[in-house]
Order: sequence, then C-alpha cells, then structure tokens
Amino acid sequence: MFIKVAALACGLMLASIATSADQPALSLHVTGQFAKAPVTLDRAALDDLSAVTIKTSTVITDGTHSFTGFLMRDLLDHLGATGTSVTAVALNDYSVEIPMNDFYDYDVIVATHMDGKALRRADKGPFWIVYPRDDHRALQDIRFDYRWVWQLYQLDVQ
Repeated sequence: MFIKVAALACGLMLASIATSADQPALSLHVTGQFAKAPVTLDRAALDDLSAVTIKTSTVITDGTHSFTGFLMRDLLDHLGATGTSVTAVALNDYSVEIPMNDFYDYDVIVATHMDGKALRRADKGPFWIVYPRDDHRALQDIRFDYRWVWQLYQLDVQ
C-alpha cells in the first residue's frame, strides 16, 4: 500500500513540475538606460499597458495570425528609456540588438497572446517580439526576421 501511495505522489509531483515548467513566466526583466533600472515587471504591471492587436504572417508559422500584447514603444516610454538600441534576450540565451527606431517607426509589439490564446513556452511564449511584417514591405527583409525574439524574458536598453 505504501509503495502505491508513494508512486502516486511521485507521479503527481512530476506532472505538477511538467505543467509548471510550461507555464508562462509572469515577469519581464528590463535593464539599461532609464531612471529606475533595473526593473522586473510582473504581469499586472504589463497589463497596465494598453493592449494592441495586429494581424500578420510570420516566417515560422503558416498563414496569418492575430497577435495581442503591448507596443514596445509604450513600454520604453513608460520607463523613460533613453538610448539607441535594445538587446532582447530569450530563455535559450538567443539575443539580438534591435535599433530603438524600429519601435517608433513600426507598431512592434511584445505579444502575450496569439489567436486569442496566451503564449506558453512551448509556443513561443511567454513573450514574443512581433513586427507588423505584412503592413510594410521593408519588414519582409530577412534582417528583421532575426529581431522576432520568442520566449523573451529580458530587455537591455543601451
């Protein structure tokens, strides 16, 4: 009996770990050039930013999708960020430097949802930098494709 109970408890614990490992992180870390750097913004702080939805295709998914999140420029303005670039870092340590002008020239969002569903780590979440590539021919250049950072967890403003 003890072995069955222990096996059941172990199984439940492993299922709990697997489920929590795939849950979206609830914070975004921002460092660099702004008054109160560094900060960790939890989901509630990020939800205070106005929600924006864009429809666009991506180079890694089929068809057009609806992405909802907040404008990157709104986040930068909210923080009082200065500088000329933002380095975006993903959970797998992928990083790319993005010119700050991108965020003011285009409606680049940090998506938290795709097609109405919250992004999870397994599907590019918890945060994904998304460009409105279908709205601007210039954004269909491969240089911009490298700036679509999924599983985003940190921004460094320089």
